[in-house]
Amino acid sequence: MDYAELAEAAAEKMGLYRQDPSGWRGCRRESEVSVSWRPSAEYAGNVYRGEGILPASPLDVWECIKPVAGGLRTKWDQNVKDFEVIEVISDAVSVCRTTTSSAFMRVISPREFVDVVLMKQFEDGTMLSAATNVEHPLCPPRPNFVRGLNYPCGCFCIPLPGEPDRTQLLSFFQTDLGGYLPQTVVDSFFPASIAGFYSNLTKAVKQLKA
Repeated sequence: MDYAELAEAAAEKMGLYRQDPSGWRGCRRESEVSVSWRPSAEYAGNVYRGEGILPASPLDVWECIKPVAGGLRTKWDQNVKDFEVIEVISDAVSVCRTTTSSAFMRVISPREFVDVVLMKQFEDGTMLSAATNVEHPLCPPRPNFVRGLNYPCGCFCIPLPGEPDRTQLLSFFQTDLGGYLPQTVVDSFFPASIAGFYSNLTKAVKQLKA
């Protein structure tokens, strides 16, 4: 399995999603984020788009979300119980396992996800974390978790010209949670989960700056 190639393809998809404004339907708006969705071309579900402005520099936002061992994500993201790097492929690419706690009043049992993750910085200072599901010999499915699948997903930390202490965060989520969940549960869970992600991240960047 060519992990680097899969990671690059996921990053490319993120660029295409970012450039394509068509077909998104708004489903939730909070002070920190607006969430929209459209049918996924990757699987029989939806891709969700979150967009918001965070009160911190791109570097501070990146510090909170970057997918590295011992990173801050497990401290502030209620959906992420554990994050581990399984194999480092290069400076920019690694295979990682994320485990989540039960959610949605325990209707959704604990999940695990195995992804190849790419980190990239663009000339304008934008930073991207992109990921997609893979299999890895060191990560067979575990009995206490349902194996979910992340299809190409990621976050862009985008600098705002003339506003060094504010960052646009554009994120795309498309996840097959696996198991046997009613579609109504899935459709309710993701907009609420993305709103929570932005709200908790906003608190985390404020604490980082304090």
